[in-house]
Amino acid sequence: MSALDIPAVHDVMCRSVRNAGRPGIASCAISALDIALWDLKARLLELPLARLLGVCREQVPVYGSGGFTTYHDTHLAAQLNGWVHGQHIPRVKIKIGAGWGREVARDLHRVRAARQVIGPDAELYVDAGGAYTRKQAVRVGHALAEHGVGWFEEPVSSDDLTGLRLVRDAVVCDVTAGEYGFDLPYFARMIAAGAVDCLQIDATRCGGLTEFLRAAALAHAHGLEVSAHCAPHAHAAAAASLPNLRHVEWFHDHVRIEDMFFDGALDPTGGTVHPTRGVGHGLTLRTQEVAEYQVA
Repeated sequence: MSALDIPAVHDVMCRSVRNAGRPGIASCAISALDIALWDLKARLLELPLARLLGVCREQVPVYGSGGFTTYHDTHLAAQLNGWVHGQHIPRVKIKIGAGWGREVARDLHRVRAARQVIGPDAELYVDAGGAYTRKQAVRVGHALAEHGVGWFEEPVSSDDLTGLRLVRDAVVCDVTAGEYGFDLPYFARMIAAGAVDCLQIDATRCGGLTEFLRAAALAHAHGLEVSAHCAPHAHAAAAASLPNLRHVEWFHDHVRIEDMFFDGALDPTGGTVHPTRGVGHGLTLRTQEVAEYQVA
C-alpha cells in the first residue's frame, strides 16, 4: 500500500482500532497520521496542499478565539482589541459558562464588556462549553441577542442533541457544535437531529483531513455551513477547498505554538488567511526551537 493512497490507509487505520474503540485517543492518533500523509503527498508532488485538494476560495475567513472565563476584564479587552482594532479581524469569540452555569450574571457582564471593546460592527461569538441546562441556555440566548451575539456554541452539552435542537429553535443566534466528533456517524447524527446551524469539525480529532472533508461534504448535502475547530494551520488548506465553509477558528493558544515552532505561519490580518503558498501545509519545523522540548 502506497502512502499516496490516503483513503486506503485511513480505512486500514480505522479498522485496526475497532476493538479498542475508535473515539478518543485512537481517533486523535489516526488524525495526526492522516494529516501528515496529506502534507507528505503534497510535498512529494511539490504542490500546496490547497492546490492538491482543489481550491474553492483563495482567502479563508478566520475568527479570533480566546477570551477564557479566567481572564480579568483588562486581559479580555486587550486580546479583543488586538484582534479587532490591531489585526482588523472582524469576528471574535469569548468563553462563557463560568462555573458550569452558576455565574450567568458574570457571563453576561463579559459579553457586554466584549461588545464595548469591539464596537457595533464586529461579529461577536460565545462558547458556553455545554455549561447550561436547556432552559438556562434559552434565557441566556435571549440576553445574548440584545448584544448582537450571532454564534452560540455548545449552549448545552453536545451529547444532548435534543437539547441543542430545542435551544436552536428558541433563540435568534446560530447554535453550533461538533468539535467532539470522532467519526462520520457522529456528524450524521448531529445533522439528522437538526441540532446545529453551523457544524464544527476538528481534523485533529475526527480522523484527519480525510474525515474532515467527508463531514464537510455531508453537511453541504444538508445545506449546512461548517467551521474548522482550532489548529488553524492544520485546517486552512482543506478549508480553502470547501464550498460551504464559514470560517476557521484562529485559536490563540494553538497559533502561539504554531508561530513558536514553524516558519511559514499564516497572517490573519484583515480577517482572512491565504493557504495557497508553499508546498504541503506551507510550514517548516524549526528544529532548534523544538529540541529543548524533546523527551526521547
